[in-house]
Amino acid sequence: MPAAASRTVSTTGACEAVEVRRSARRRRTVTAYRENGRTVVLIPAAFSAAEERRWVDQMVAKLQTREERRRRGLASDADILARATTLSGDFLGGRAVPASVRWVDNQNRRWGSCTPSERTIRLSSRLRGMPQFVVDYVLVHELAHLIEPSHDERFWVLVRAYPRVERALGFLEGVEHGRLGGPPADGDDTASTEDDVDGPGAPA
Repeated sequence: MPAAASRTVSTTGACEAVEVRRSARRRRTVTAYRENGRTVVLIPAAFSAAEERRWVDQMVAKLQTREERRRRGLASDADILARATTLSGDFLGGRAVPASVRWVDNQNRRWGSCTPSERTIRLSSRLRGMPQFVVDYVLVHELAHLIEPSHDERFWVLVRAYPRVERALGFLEGVEHGRLGGPPADGDDTASTEDDVDGPGAPA
């Protein structure tokens, strides 16, 4: 197990709790991710104190930049409605036409939900800041319900027209596992010096 040490860094005028975990198995790579309201930075055990400070500051800034970029990307209900319309055209032949798509804060057990009779879709605000391919998957999932309300094979044929289904599902499962105390998902909530990665609820 890596040795861990906690420190607090000041970012844009605010203080942020950071836990640094050193690992003898790491040689060059540095990884950072969010966990239970704090930032965890994994570094090689051989790093000096100066290298640790430099990399922690760099990785915290990298995570903040990515998160802010994503928040701006689909910030409003109008933004996600427009994105849903594009995805319907790209993967569902334009057959799924939602009347509304909106963010909601009261959806903690599901990533998304759909009311086919009203053609309304709701996305959990927990998706904010997640990789675009994950948000797109949830949108496609809910759009498919406008064509096929059940979760039968016809429904999954529609959903699997989206090429990143398995990766998105794996990311969401990893987020839930991490929330319940497991290891972090390898996705855009993670920043790494080596790989430029993309960033118990389930879409209904």
